Amino acid sequence: MAKVKRNRTKWRTARTSDPLELYELAVQSPDAEVRMVDRVWKHFGRPGLPHSLREDFAGTCAISAEWIRRRATNSALCIDLDPAVLSWARRHHLSKLTPAQRRRITLRRADVCSANGGPVDAIAALNFSYFIHKSRRALVDYFRHIYGQLGPNGVLLLDAYGGADSFLELTERRSLDGFRYLWETLRYNPISGEVHMAIHFEFPDGTALRRAFTYDWRLWSIPEVTEALAEAGFRRSVTFWEGTDRRTGSGNGHFRPSTRGEACEGWVAYIAAAR
Repeated sequence: MAKVKRNRTKWRTARTSDPLELYELAVQSPDAEVRMVDRVWKHFGRPGLPHSLREDFAGTCAISAEWIRRRATNSALCIDLDPAVLSWARRHHLSKLTPAQRRRITLRRADVCSANGGPVDAIAALNFSYFIHKSRRALVDYFRHIYGQLGPNGVLLLDAYGGADSFLELTERRSLDGFRYLWETLRYNPISGEVHMAIHFEFPDGTALRRAFTYDWRLWSIPEVTEALAEAGFRRSVTFWEGTDRRTGSGNGHFRPSTRGEACEGWVAYIAAAR
């Protein structure tokens, strides 16, 4: 009698699920991110390919692990303040690398605003993590510090989000592989620009991980970010805007350099800068 193949995704519950694994599945695309680093390098006319990457607010270091696998000449420095998350990265990502690959990746518990380790070819601060800096002075100081960590041809890759819905206290829901991802704006203050966000996960059995991750940020606009980059010393910056899927009306995952974006309910973009 043939074995019945069970759908393992139906086994997800709040009790048996790992929030960090769910986070990676819901919001990260390491392969796309490392390809974007290469693309930004070429866009600014840098010679050859970038090889050294610093990942700020690295979390589980998924991007850096993918970077190490991309080329045998690549190296990565992952910086994060949370020792528990860095430990998780060692168990779940570094353990899957070969010994030679592990020698090319360094995990460091440190503050990204003061950590040294340069010069590197590229720095990535993604998942809107730099929004933790709530004042213009703090944002410029961070950008000025990482400017000094880049080599002479160095590039920086950031992302940003916005749109009409980002100013509303509402919840975005997406059904994924065996769970539902919820991105909630808990509070938004239009006077200060401060925003409190939360990620929740819901499961087919009715259980949930409420506020699995929470964020206390300032919602920076693209022109505010690019002006802060210029003040910090970056000579050029460019916004990569996402195209629109004509069938669904949502983003199509293809980002192109642009000076004009659509005034839509929600958008995500990359911001790249060069020394």
